[in-house]
Amino acid sequence: MAKGKRKVPDINSSSTADIAFLLLIFFLITTSMDTDRGLARRLPPPPDSEQIEDEPDKVKERNVMTVFLNMNDQLMCSGDYVSVEQLRGRAKEFIANPYNDENKPEKHAKDVPFFGTMQITEKHVVSLRCDRGSSYKAYLAVQNELVAAYNELRDELAQEKWGKDYVALGEDEQKAIREIYPQKISEAEPKKYGEKK
Repeated sequence: MAKGKRKVPDINSSSTADIAFLLLIFFLITTSMDTDRGLARRLPPPPDSEQIEDEPDKVKERNVMTVFLNMNDQLMCSGDYVSVEQLRGRAKEFIANPYNDENKPEKHAKDVPFFGTMQITEKHVVSLRCDRGSSYKAYLAVQNELVAAYNELRDELAQEKWGKDYVALGEDEQKAIREIYPQKISEAEPKKYGEKK
C-alpha cells in the first residue's frame, strides 16, 4: 500500500497584520521623541484690500531696528556689533523710546483703555535677518531676547499700573498693554550673504 502525501499544515496568518499594528502602536507610545524648541508666533490676519490701498508701504528709517545674525553667529544691531546679552536692553530702549530720541521710533498720542492718552511707538518694527550659515541655537537665542524685551516692557507696565505681572492680568488689561507695546518682529528670508548672486 503506497503512502499518501502528507499535507503540510498552513500557518494561520490572519492575525499577523493585527499583531504588527499593535507592535507599531506600542513602540510609538513608548519611544521618547526629541523635539526641537520652537517659536510661538501668532501671525497677523491678512489685511483687507481697502487697508492695503490706504496704507503706504513706506516705513521711516528711524522706526526700524535692524538685527543681523551672520554665518559666524555674530550679532549686529543697527550697525553696531553687540552680544546676545546686550540685545534685550537695546531692543527695550528702541521699542519704548523713553526719552523721545529723534533717532528712535516716532511717538504719537493714542487713547488706550485703562491708561488714557499715551505716547506710544506703534509704528516701530524690529527687522531680523539671518545668514543661512548661522546656527539654529544662535537664531533661537536672538529670537528669545527680542521676545523677552517685549515681555519685560509689558511686565514693567503691568507692575506699575496694577502691581501684577502681564500674564496675571485679565484679557482686557493684557489687550491694553499690547496696544502700548505691540510685538512687531519682522523676519526676512535667510540668505547666504557671502555668496555672489
